[in-house]
Amino acid sequence: MLLLRDTTTTRELADAVRDHTALVRDSHAGHPDHASLGRKFTATLRAAAGSGLYEDTLGPALVAKAAGTEPERAIGDLLTELPFLPKKALSEGGHRAFTRGLSEFLHYYESSGTTGNPVAAPKALDDLVANTINIGELWARILSPADRALILINAPFAPAAYQFEKVLEYLQVLSLRPWVDNITGDYTRVLRLTRELGVNVFVGPPSRLLEMIQFAYRNDEPVPAFEKLFLMAEQTGPAFVRHLERLTGARAYVAAYGSSETGTTAVTCEHRNLHLQTQSYVLELDDASGTRRVDGRPDRGELVVTTLDILARPLLRYRTGDLVEITGTDCPCGVATPLLRTLGRSQDLITLEGNGIRQNDFESAIWAGEENGDTGHIRHTDDAAGQAGKAGADADGSRVPAPRPGTTHVLNYMLVIRDRTILCLATTTGEADAAWTEATTRRIAGLFPGYELALRPVEKLPPLASLGQYLGWKLSRVLDLNDDRNWDRLPAPIRGVVETTLAEYASTTQS
Repeated sequence: MLLLRDTTTTRELADAVRDHTALVRDSHAGHPDHASLGRKFTATLRAAAGSGLYEDTLGPALVAKAAGTEPERAIGDLLTELPFLPKKALSEGGHRAFTRGLSEFLHYYESSGTTGNPVAAPKALDDLVANTINIGELWARILSPADRALILINAPFAPAAYQFEKVLEYLQVLSLRPWVDNITGDYTRVLRLTRELGVNVFVGPPSRLLEMIQFAYRNDEPVPAFEKLFLMAEQTGPAFVRHLERLTGARAYVAAYGSSETGTTAVTCEHRNLHLQTQSYVLELDDASGTRRVDGRPDRGELVVTTLDILARPLLRYRTGDLVEITGTDCPCGVATPLLRTLGRSQDLITLEGNGIRQNDFESAIWAGEENGDTGHIRHTDDAAGQAGKAGADADGSRVPAPRPGTTHVLNYMLVIRDRTILCLATTTGEADAAWTEATTRRIAGLFPGYELALRPVEKLPPLASLGQYLGWKLSRVLDLNDDRNWDRLPAPIRGVVETTLAEYASTTQS
């Protein structure tokens, strides 16, 4: 997986790969090595005690107690004695989490800063190995060396693109990792390479995929006929998944869940279920009723993460701010670790006079017409690829209805709120006449009682709509101008884009 000059480190790496692979496979089989997990937990406490982030909260007495506790009992006996780590505390003191000198890391990365200041998230050799194997052992059930993958993640300071490149190397899958300028949004080269290389797998955030498809429509280029979509970095509900499957003819997977800070806490299997990586994390749920460990039974709440394989920057009881659900069901794939569903971030909620609207609420309504297979005409890359993926696969494994040529549906969208008006800017798959606009407006207007909804078909959305992986859904797709604080939450370059866009559509928002 890694070519290293130092032979001692190479031997140690080979031992680490062997040991962690065995731990992963034992966990998948339903036989976790509790003693090994306890030793990892104790090692994490010991490492954290040497970082500035925990110098005031993790005393030597607790570390000594951990050293004297039997490994099998360490997590159960000691976890609740640890303080929570709020996102703000990590955001303000990210470098203080380091337990090693900077030269002992391999690559320097930072989080996107979606919910606060960017957090330092460099990759060390040991956590890179563990995370790669965690993902690779499940993706191997879906991918093979015959696949060719496009990694389209415009995040140079975040580790995701590099991490997934290493996973594909681990699986011996050819990959390419191009860059697309966020402002010009020119996908000409990406579309050409996808055609010429016969790429059949997309790896990246759904908003980036939508923007590429939008570019293809706008420039009369064929839409790539991927066979598999590996989606991540954004909240992607059932309606969004089905929409992307119809547009591409692929089978879509919400492929991984995690963050730059924590690494990948859940990974998909071939049945499109996210399996928690319990060999690398101690996971808890928190809500108004209290905090409890994830044990596989049905539950929901904010996910709290303690890392076990990131000794160079350990996190103890880190509050992610993400709302999740543990399904409490077994997966047909046979992997025995608990299944997770993401419910979005707590701040990704539009609250209009007590009416809470989430991303999937809106997307279920705006793409409801597709449930009859009545979607816009798809111009696939070539006939063979089109035949391979004429229809996507529904969540139960059945085929999503093939698109019908000559019809119009929303391709992508952005919401702008001002006073009592909500403007929905939308690109479409076909000609949007007055009758279609009126019918679509009626379908989604019920979500916003007391507000006037205006649907405006446009040729192109502002670049902000493709930045969900950086900003989250609410900041990238919902611009509430009734709250002046939203301007301050936007990065400076993006704020300029939004100001320009609003000036262009000012006459519509004021009508």
